[in-house]
Amino acid sequence: MKLLLASAILLTTTSAFAHDRHISSDGCDVDLDAGLRINKNLIEFIQKKQPIYQIINNETLIVNGQEVDLDSHQQSIVSEYSTQIRAVVPEVKVLALDAINLATEGVNLAFDELLGEGNDIGAELTMQLHAVRDEVEQRFASDKEFYIDEQGEFADEFFGEEFEQRIEDVVEQTIQNSMGSLLIAVGQEMLFAGGDMEAFETRMENFGEQIEHEMESRASEIEQRGEALCFSVYKIDQLEQQLQSQISEMSEFDVISADITHNDKI
Repeated sequence: MKLLLASAILLTTTSAFAHDRHISSDGCDVDLDAGLRINKNLIEFIQKKQPIYQIINNETLIVNGQEVDLDSHQQSIVSEYSTQIRAVVPEVKVLALDAINLATEGVNLAFDELLGEGNDIGAELTMQLHAVRDEVEQRFASDKEFYIDEQGEFADEFFGEEFEQRIEDVVEQTIQNSMGSLLIAVGQEMLFAGGDMEAFETRMENFGEQIEHEMESRASEIEQRGEALCFSVYKIDQLEQQLQSQISEMSEFDVISADITHNDKI
């Protein structure tokens, strides 16, 4: 349920992990006004460190510690609401994995242009980013608990600042370890330019622009997928409104809000 992007490589790898509960972008406005815990059997919303309501096994609704007696229509809404919330978790997972894959592809295209295909820098960076991708895969395994606290932070620090720092460290360390290869490539570029510094600078500027282009194009694709995720949250918000209007015990709870201004999406 976290959308939006940062910049450069972080732009394409942290789209699902923005740091505040209120997320806005063109056409998408999402707010989560509670902590959220999802595990195999339970969905739980939390305020002031206390559960305000829970759904057990997609059917039993508990509000302020008391089970609510539901008629068949109310039961169907609760079950649909629970199912839709659960469906968001794999959407976040796919978004994160796709972001890392696209970032890897973009970086490799840029370094292939400068150093040639199969270069050591691209290979090392790919290996490191694949390791991060494997960790994301494990953290979102179906048997793992998904938890966002009341401040909108993932309880698992892997998806907070640590995640961003991990990506930065991967890139920086790979570049440092491959500095020799980069210097050789720079020297070769100088030779190809015949010692013409202006031609060399132009080629290096083109290299930088290509990296920027590759990252921005991939970030744009991830952002579009993020807004599709926003639409999923929008549908959950609509179901929550039905719960408020049709189950008296739920009338005071409005913990999820989502607004999509592009009418063609709905």
